[in-house]
Formats: sequence, C-alpha cells, structure tokens
Amino acid sequence: MAGNPTLFDAVAKAKKNSMPADNIERAIKRGSGAESGGADWQTIMYEGYGPQGVAILIECLSDNRNRAASEVRVAVTRNGGTMGDPGSVSYLFSRKGVVLVSKSKEITEERILEAVLEAGADEVNDLGDAFEIVSQASDLVLVRTALQTAAIDYESAETSFLPSMSIPLDVEGAQKVFALIDAIEELDDVQNVYGNFDISDEVMASLG
Repeated sequence: MAGNPTLFDAVAKAKKNSMPADNIERAIKRGSGAESGGADWQTIMYEGYGPQGVAILIECLSDNRNRAASEVRVAVTRNGGTMGDPGSVSYLFSRKGVVLVSKSKEITEERILEAVLEAGADEVNDLGDAFEIVSQASDLVLVRTALQTAAIDYESAETSFLPSMSIPLDVEGAQKVFALIDAIEELDDVQNVYGNFDISDEVMASLG
C-alpha cells in the first residue's frame, strides 16, 4: 500500500474520518479488483456545465461504463446542468497535489513553508482554519513525506483538479450548484466532483 500513494491517502483519510474498518477493507478490495470476482474497475471522467456556466468535472470509479454514464447524465440534466463532450471543460483544470494542515499554535505558515518548499510545493494558502499546500501531482508524496519528517500532522493529502479560473456565484447560483453537486455525489460510482466556482464569505453567510 505504501507504493500506492492514492490508496495510502484514501485509507489515512478514512481512518481520520472514523470510517468503519470493513468499509475501508471493501474500498481497498474494490479499488484492487478483488471484489466482484476481479471486475474491471475503471476511472472515468465526465465533463459538463452547471448553473451560471460553472464547469464541472466528475470522476467515477466503475465496473460498468454504460451504467455510470447513464446515471451521471440523469443526475446532471435533472438538476439544471448539461453534459459536455470530452475536453470541453477539462482544459480549465490542472491536476495538483493538495495537502490540508489544520492550524494550531505550533503549526504556523512559516514552519510549513520551511518544511515543504524544497519538496516541490508551489504555494501555501491560508484557508482560515487550515493551510492548503498545493504542488504538482507528481510531488505529492515528497510534500507529504517532508511534513512527516518535520512532525507536522496533516488532515488529508490527495490529488485534485484545481481550476485555472473561477466563476463567482450569487446566492441563487450557489444553491443550484450545491444541489447539482449533491445529486451527483449521491451516485455510487462517483468518487469526486470538481467545479470552477467561487463563493464569497457574504454569499456563504446568506446560505447559512
């Protein structure tokens, strides 16, 4: 498992979030094809648009491409979105390594920068209650290892698709986009949903 950083991080994240051990075991078997008699699990990306022109990337892990495509299409079109052709929105996103570190008295931005800059981190962002460390996806393991060496605990470390530009949403747009994402994330095959939207603190406060 140590040689598979994505699986390692998924298990670490699940344990931090107190996921039952049998769920973790099932997720490992599913990802390795050990469940369902060695079914052919594939990572499939779907692209589309949400309300107010928001670009959406949908990452699925499925053993049935037709089922996944059908379920995703229904969820998107029933919730104010439209499906796009391959490549229609993916160019707006870049695959990056993203590590989240909770803030504390001991963990400052300076200490994190000192630990991760030489490991390939591109930037460290202050998210309020946590720091976000962004790197190239290929440098994620190096950044994670640098934090461990510096005795800095992290909440999550995973590859993610970050948008090159974001669309600001008003209250109505944010409500519609959240409803769309919720509907997509309820599907069994869906692993992650990425969007290029930005929601201000004022809009978030209005949403409650």
